Amino acid sequence: MVKKVVIVGAVALGPKVACRLRRLDPDVEITVIDKDSLISYGGCGIPYYVGGDVAELEGLYSTIAHAKRDASFFRNIKGFNVLTRTEAIEIKRSEKKVVVRYLDEETEGESRGEKSGEETNRKGKNREGELEYDKLVIATGATPIRPPFPGSDLPKVHVVSNLHHASAIKTAISNGAVERAVVIGAGAIGIEMAEALTDLWGIETTVVEMADQVLPQALGKDMARIVEKKLQDRGVKLLLSQKVIRINGDTENGVDSVEIVGQADITDLTQKTAITDKIEKINITEKTEKTEITEITEKITLPCDMVILAAGVRPNSELAVAAGLAVGRNRGILVNRCMQTTDPDIYAGGDCAEFTNLVSGLDCVMPLGSLANRQGRIIATNINGGNDQFPGSVGTFCIKIFDMGVAKAGLTFAQAKAAGFDPVQAVVAQSDRAHFFPDAEFMFMKLIADRKTRTVLGVEAAGPQGDAVKARVDAVAPLLKFGVDVSEICNLEVSYSPPYASAMDVVNNAGNALDNTLNGNLKSVDTFEFIELLKKGGITVLDVRSSVQAAPFIGKYPEQWINIPQDELRRRWEEILEHVPVKMAADLSSDSSSESESGSNLNLRSNSDLSLDLSTNSNLPSNKPLYIICGTGPRSYETQVFLNSKGITNTRNVQGGYAMVLAIHSSLV
Repeated sequence: MVKKVVIVGAVALGPKVACRLRRLDPDVEITVIDKDSLISYGGCGIPYYVGGDVAELEGLYSTIAHAKRDASFFRNIKGFNVLTRTEAIEIKRSEKKVVVRYLDEETEGESRGEKSGEETNRKGKNREGELEYDKLVIATGATPIRPPFPGSDLPKVHVVSNLHHASAIKTAISNGAVERAVVIGAGAIGIEMAEALTDLWGIETTVVEMADQVLPQALGKDMARIVEKKLQDRGVKLLLSQKVIRINGDTENGVDSVEIVGQADITDLTQKTAITDKIEKINITEKTEKTEITEITEKITLPCDMVILAAGVRPNSELAVAAGLAVGRNRGILVNRCMQTTDPDIYAGGDCAEFTNLVSGLDCVMPLGSLANRQGRIIATNINGGNDQFPGSVGTFCIKIFDMGVAKAGLTFAQAKAAGFDPVQAVVAQSDRAHFFPDAEFMFMKLIADRKTRTVLGVEAAGPQGDAVKARVDAVAPLLKFGVDVSEICNLEVSYSPPYASAMDVVNNAGNALDNTLNGNLKSVDTFEFIELLKKGGITVLDVRSSVQAAPFIGKYPEQWINIPQDELRRRWEEILEHVPVKMAADLSSDSSSESESGSNLNLRSNSDLSLDLSTNSNLPSNKPLYIICGTGPRSYETQVFLNSKGITNTRNVQGGYAMVLAIHSSLV
């Protein structure tokens, strides 16, 4: 029979375990310890406190009834003990004891006369004691990574992990001490903090990221480009593919600048003169066991008054490792489906635990309060004798970026490829409500599947109405762990009413587009790839929108852009032959007609009075396709089908159409 439960950590998972366990067993002795003085708070809300959406810090650790979730609250309302400013320093598994250090001279436990199995002679600061347990829960969370470059520990260099950090950042800003800030890292926290600094406070903010895109663990490049454009449109400066080498400053005054280097050309992202006082060429030497490579690169100095380190987190697994518990490839504590560690009397969950990604099958860590709370409930049930299970996660994620919502579940295209799949993707642009409804907005949705098995691997979405974006991803996410076929998404039953959705929902159409791609009916090009090809030149684009809509592109790309509106295509399609070759299975000069991919009989010599040699009268080499674009994708797909029937088979539909191009690169014209 379980009589004593000790829980190490009191932010998300720890309090959830304790509250659930108390509801299941009114008599079990529960002791929660945490080395901080502030507990049970919504850490994911910190950027919104800094940015002003949450007015008071207490809002992050208060209930819906405005009660503060402190030790007194849990003792008097929830019925268990919480010892703050108490650090677990060792687990004695053989004795079933946790050695703790009391960081203050007198603990809350002493002032209340509580025993809980601890030694009682501990009046001095940093004195140690022991807590006995029958079951132990490790909920130690994760720690922000401080990269090893010089200056990362200077004053005014902040991480974003607890409420003390949040208070320090907002106090500095509200005192008027910050005019320019550098955020290092373009993951979720980095992006949210950049918004907070820019939107409310008007701070000149630059985000530096080593990867070539923002949110590199969450999104593919095309969806990431939508986010990047939104950030830039709202005044955030981005420096991608750049590495921080030093933070400059001193211990008295704090930071004054950040030095970065990188190989990428940043002129497309922002004006260098707007972000730096100093640019110089330097030699960077990288040494390996066998070689030494020196490269000349550009060093940029970014003046700033504050630095936010958002370079990721690492699981706090040291306590578990010292106790001989197994950890995984990400240094998270390994747990089974019942959330037990390699010691069945010790459980772990939340940010410090490692579990299975249900799509890739690989172990992963995912620091989210939502997962921690669900895992906490399971742990409490199992401590009480139940057999609830947490099978793993598909990595469902969402984020607000100014007035845009972004969500994803499963694997990105790159992650799927790295996991051994042969991924195929489709992107659609469609209204999130019925197109005739007044507040309908375009949203973008991507679906990824394995080419061979048609198994759905991932979904991504972005749009101005975050509730609509999240709802679509949440509809697909629960299916991913079952390895469903793309047809399941095509036929997914979702609710419909014009204020909330189209009759053929964007989820279904994403499935339809991917189904057409896998079946070979739709041949497409990624929007980001299309934009890069257009910039380089040498491609031909057929625009089937109206002449008014196409005119700016024809003006800028006269040698590459042709326009035949869809309603004129059936009588003007032969004009396309002046720009692209037609590959026919049979000799075009023969009297007999040939069979196209669609199965219709066709003889171009009899249908056309054009006197041209199709193998030589082309502006493009025969191996280059014709790129077809419309507003959002459906018309260009229909055009592709029609041209196939006419023998023009080497075409590519631009995914998401002009709407996607506009969302990624509005300055293309």
